[in-house]
Amino acid sequence: MSRLVVGVGARRGAPAAEVLELIRTALREAAHGPGSVVALATVDAKADEPGIVAAAATLGVPVRVYPAGVLARVPVPHPSGVARDATGTASVAEAAALAEGGELLVPKTTSGEVGRPGRVTCAIVRLSVPLDP
Repeated sequence: MSRLVVGVGARRGAPAAEVLELIRTALREAAHGPGSVVALATVDAKADEPGIVAAAATLGVPVRVYPAGVLARVPVPHPSGVARDATGTASVAEAAALAEGGELLVPKTTSGEVGRPGRVTCAIVRLSVPLDP
């Protein structure tokens, strides 16, 4: 069974329903179910973001947090100046998902619709080694 880490970035106040909807959409894209998720991961500035915390609780997984400086050193395919200005790292979702290594299954994807910017980003990585507690 695959072990997946979902990296999540969210604007302040993004609701858990939006976080979960995006995660479920990304999991379908990856052809995996929620039971494959072993953790959500994010930047330490978002560790107490209610939407992320609630989504992790719903999925029954921990939230792994990383300092922005650590995430800034993780090579990612889709860096963002907006994320860098807001958090100090050019990637939250992809970098947090990739922080423990593994294969990027779903690159950064964003919630929202055409004409309405989303408040949540996520990316999914399949771990190649067990995640430390």
